[in-house]
Amino acid sequence: MTEAQIKSQVKEAVELVRSQKPLAPSITNTVTINFVANAQIAVGGSAAMVYLPDEGEFVSEVGSAVYINAGTMFPIYEETLPRTAKRLFELKKNWVLDPVGIGIGSLRTKLLAIFKDFPPSIVRGNASEVIALAKLWGIGESASSNGPKGVDTVDTVNDAENAAKALAKYINEKRGGLGAAVAVSGIEDFVTDGQTSVYCKGGSHFMEKITGSGCSLGGVCAVYAGVTSPFIAALTATQIYNLAGKRAESKVKAPASFQVQFLDELYLASSEDVANNPFELK
Repeated sequence: MTEAQIKSQVKEAVELVRSQKPLAPSITNTVTINFVANAQIAVGGSAAMVYLPDEGEFVSEVGSAVYINAGTMFPIYEETLPRTAKRLFELKKNWVLDPVGIGIGSLRTKLLAIFKDFPPSIVRGNASEVIALAKLWGIGESASSNGPKGVDTVDTVNDAENAAKALAKYINEKRGGLGAAVAVSGIEDFVTDGQTSVYCKGGSHFMEKITGSGCSLGGVCAVYAGVTSPFIAALTATQIYNLAGKRAESKVKAPASFQVQFLDELYLASSEDVANNPFELK
């Protein structure tokens, strides 16, 4: 895929979301539900937050794509998450997994391991989470890592490159060639489908100072996954986040005002500007 082709498809994805308003339901971190929903709406999508097993199966059927975030665990999730993932897999629907907190507790580990059999079309996480997920699934030869440290990374994006590519290749094969992507967030972001890889530039240091910048990015990946391929969806979400973060930082001086301005910039970003935000094709 050429740079021109990528830009064209990113531009189209932004425009399709704003014209179609795809529903991208979430089973997400309770700490960040509000921010996830607001970000999804700001880019032009529609949000619905659920947590019960039958609700997960229902939104799998009616949603354009679904977002599952493992950030906060409840006992009911032992039933909700496998049933939802299995239904999405059966329907061949795109869905996004954010393996937040991987390695914390037996329930989280068990559920994230189960997802290997019903994999998402997009994995979005920090470097340590991506490396840890690849190790949990026994995919590829992952880099040595001591992380993640709770929900924070102890590895660089470069460290996670091979794990991200291996995960994307496995997911694509398991899903019968329907496409896959892994997005690794960091100072520079890395997005790959296992063949084509991109480093994205932009963002803001304030993203580390607010709760939910990564979680909401996963939700926005799901919005775009409702209208385009997993790779273009993950890349478009990453590009609009980097653009909006950079623009918001230039207008504020502190984290609270940044969060508000950031949502405004997601809403205001033109498809042309998102497509032309700097990236490096690998």
